[in-house]
Amino acid sequence: MSRLIFHIDVNSAYLSWEAARRVAAGEPDLRLIPSAIGGDRNKRTGIILAKSVPAKKYGIKTGEPVSMALRKCPELVVVPSDFRLYVKNSEAFMAICRRYAPVVEKYSIDECFLDLSGTEYIYPDPVALAHEIKDTIRQELGFTVNVGVAGNKMLAKMAGDFEKPDRVHTLFPHEIRSKMWPLPVGELFTVGKSTAHRLEQAGIATIGQLAQTELSRVQRLVGEKLGAQIHRFANGLDDTPVSDVPEEAKGFSISTTLESDVIRREEACRILRLLTDAVSARMRAESAKAGCVAVTIRGNDFRDRSHQQQLDAASDISDEIYQISRGLFDTLWDGETPLRLLGIALTQITR
Repeated sequence: MSRLIFHIDVNSAYLSWEAARRVAAGEPDLRLIPSAIGGDRNKRTGIILAKSVPAKKYGIKTGEPVSMALRKCPELVVVPSDFRLYVKNSEAFMAICRRYAPVVEKYSIDECFLDLSGTEYIYPDPVALAHEIKDTIRQELGFTVNVGVAGNKMLAKMAGDFEKPDRVHTLFPHEIRSKMWPLPVGELFTVGKSTAHRLEQAGIATIGQLAQTELSRVQRLVGEKLGAQIHRFANGLDDTPVSDVPEEAKGFSISTTLESDVIRREEACRILRLLTDAVSARMRAESAKAGCVAVTIRGNDFRDRSHQQQLDAASDISDEIYQISRGLFDTLWDGETPLRLLGIALTQITR
């Protein structure tokens, strides 16, 4: 049976979610002006977590200090982050996805995969279905998403990253040669900057060239495991299943995919603090405490690394959970590999 996978990604999630809240209250739309989600504008502290399209035109980048962004655009509207709002919107858009798909995998706070394999009699036109899901999210929740439609997770994610915002794109096998192969090799899923540089230095500049290069040569350039993976991906091959793990089985968790690689510990710890505050607040709202804390990081090699630590006594205190999370992060990260994702999970829940 052929597979049908959707990848759904919120466009500029943090900024879109804040903008939708303000528009609903009759305030100006942050998406239409130079704006960003970050630290304290008056103190000029913190980093930029997300920015609007108008802000991007000033050269403002995700991950840069707020002070630097304000030098580029003095009129920039900087809004503090609110992870409680983000969790609420994340759960809302994924609930809509579950109306349509029997299996939904939460990939991060602002993106998920839907496995619609075997639903062709219910949904005979997958592109029309993708538009329906996209439009339903916009109409009910006030923000936009991109939907990638393909036969596996990797191709669906690649498709979802094509032109944004508020778009549906397909990437089926017969479209790989025309839509994916001409792209720079650095745009292939799991190819980070350093890997792309090594490939380019060897004369492999596009995804198509990577696909047509002998596997053994690719492995000599970037390593056996990564080489095999990116060679398969360049040829459109991926058999990774969509995994639907019930939220209650995992306890309380939150993760965020970073728009730009984070390479400084203080930046990572600021984001870790925000995640801790959000997931702890969510847990306290249900009168629960955690007996175990786990931290997950994903580098630009797209390998997930996780450590967990048992607590002496179950806790719901943000500061305690953050201190443990920071210690776990320090044991996980080598201090050099650029970070693509940070996540925290609270398990062994008691009420």
